[in-house]
Amino acid sequence: MLKFAIAGLCLILGLAVHAQKNFNVSGFVRDSSTGENLINANVYEKESMTGTISNEYGFYSLPLEAGSNVLVFSFVGYKKKEIELNLNMDSVINVELELLSELEEVRVYGNEVSKVERTQMSMVEIPTSTLGKIPVLLGEPDVLKVIQLLPGVQSGTEGTSGIYVRGGGPDQNLFLLDGVPVYNASHLFGFFSVFNPAAINTVKLYKGGFPARFGGRLSSVVDIRMKEGNMKEFKGEFSIGLISSRFSLEGPIKKDKTSFILSGRRTYLDLLARPIMKAVNNSTEGYDYTGGYYFYDLNAKINHKFSDRSRLYLSSYIGLDKAYTIEEGYYVNEHVRFDEKYESGLKWGNVTNALRWNYVYNPKLFSNVTLTYSKYNFNVGEEALIVNTRENTKTEDIFDYDSGIEDFAAKIDFDFF
Repeated sequence: MLKFAIAGLCLILGLAVHAQKNFNVSGFVRDSSTGENLINANVYEKESMTGTISNEYGFYSLPLEAGSNVLVFSFVGYKKKEIELNLNMDSVINVELELLSELEEVRVYGNEVSKVERTQMSMVEIPTSTLGKIPVLLGEPDVLKVIQLLPGVQSGTEGTSGIYVRGGGPDQNLFLLDGVPVYNASHLFGFFSVFNPAAINTVKLYKGGFPARFGGRLSSVVDIRMKEGNMKEFKGEFSIGLISSRFSLEGPIKKDKTSFILSGRRTYLDLLARPIMKAVNNSTEGYDYTGGYYFYDLNAKINHKFSDRSRLYLSSYIGLDKAYTIEEGYYVNEHVRFDEKYESGLKWGNVTNALRWNYVYNPKLFSNVTLTYSKYNFNVGEEALIVNTRENTKTEDIFDYDSGIEDFAAKIDFDFF
């Protein structure tokens, strides 16, 4: 606004500037039916089209001008929600979105341009709904099988779960489960991955330009986040497949306060093959030959909400693969019977644990403190046992070879809006 006044022979001009006050709107975006935080949900102001997205824990923060504003919250597969507010101070607005019960019409407008932009390049996010819809080997849904179908990713040997990103090798990828590195991400000698789809919330693949928080990798980073557990009601599922069975249970320990999820699976190839192997390999009188292979894994997570500003998570994973052969029998020497048992095997597995605390200091500052533990172990062993039945004496011969890696980590990171 330009003001002027005449004083004698002088013309006095003045410029009046009115500064517009800004305030922050922040909070969490969640699923109304489960209480799960929604990652990368869209939040924007309807008139100015100023917006942002929620982070990996469902938290958002958006600076807006004082006065009348209309906030719009949206997420794929959920009903859009609008909130009118008269902004005159920093405000906390937690929103729960409802799942769409039926498909709605899609409208495309060419005269509206959103200012929400993502600067992260070469990143692909895979919806969990996609994991169970793609045909895979032996009917077993697999995260890495889905990733193999993306541009820039190759599968290598047919049927295996290893990924080759932009010419790199399968050992040049970083796999993270709730922020914890998994050193061997395969079951059944590479045909399946260790990630159980029933326990997964989001999957992100970074093919290049990795954020500094991941450290360095030559090919890619696969960041997998587990579900947090249903805060509203108990749910469970159980399924039997061709080679494995799996289950998943989730629900509130204390409604809207503490929840859990427990998910596991195991193959039964060894149980099915055992009678066949005994029938085929009993070629020597008095001796039985058996063997087999199996794997199992178990995911568990507990999360507790102290308040809208403070939340604690504890997640764990344990998995094991084992291939083994057993030979049992006896022989008679000088009227003395000797019972023999020879067992050899190969096994490997991962163990991961993560303890995480989220805290919102103010509408602009979000923190995350994490303690992690990861262990991978590979073992080759052989054991021979001979028992003299007359003298009741035992002779044992044991060979055992162990190799592995174990690490502990602590870190704190901040999101500043």
